[in-house]
Amino acid sequence: MKQVLATGLAVALWAGAASAAEADLAKIEACMRANIPQTLQIKEVELVAVDRGGGTRSLSGRFYGSREDEQLRTMVKISAPADLAGAAYLLRERKSGDEMYVYVPALNKVRRVTGAGVDGALWGTDLSYGDVKQINNAFSGGKTRLMGAGTLKGRPTWQLQLIPDPAQASRFSSVQAWVDQKTCVTLQAEFMEGSTARKRLSIEPKDLKQSGGHWYPAAALMTDLKENTQTRLKVVGVSSGVDLAGRLFNPSTFYVGN
Repeated sequence: MKQVLATGLAVALWAGAASAAEADLAKIEACMRANIPQTLQIKEVELVAVDRGGGTRSLSGRFYGSREDEQLRTMVKISAPADLAGAAYLLRERKSGDEMYVYVPALNKVRRVTGAGVDGALWGTDLSYGDVKQINNAFSGGKTRLMGAGTLKGRPTWQLQLIPDPAQASRFSSVQAWVDQKTCVTLQAEFMEGSTARKRLSIEPKDLKQSGGHWYPAAALMTDLKENTQTRLKVVGVSSGVDLAGRLFNPSTFYVGN
């Protein structure tokens, strides 16, 4: 009888701990997503890709982002260099799965990004189509677990693990993320192939900024640890609460104008 009671108590304690962890995770994810403005935001950005030989390629453009029914909408449009001017990328979260589209000016054509293409390089940088969500501080499209709390770069953090949805056909088995407890911004994310980190997104605490009450990274570094390449992202201007046309997030019109 005592053994039965002890077993029952252990199960109850485990269930209580699991419920508390789930509640904490829900609060963390809600805080992270709250950094994506409900209204629209424009980010003037610069990207500098560095190859393994030290050669560089610079791109500039704009990020447009918002939440619609608590789902992320992001559009990126390149203005320079000349050979990429007008290229655009659209991400739309859906309950049935993410939608990703890219516009190629040379072909004057929109194509949908699916399957293994989600991990493809975005305009020759170390960022993939799927990485845009992590830069926007949105972890979804898979199973997320709270692994614990700790310290990174002198800041209290939560450690999360995202297991991608098998339907996404991601080459990464998981994403390990360290989220700043004060701002709910990801300070580091490692994209894992089994037990090996293949790519790393890193943000320095000094680069955490606010606009309209929302925290965002003013700079970030994505490193391909296998290929020994990296891409630096710098945000040079932010506007929140801007009233922009819905066509910027429409798969048929996102690449037109602006």
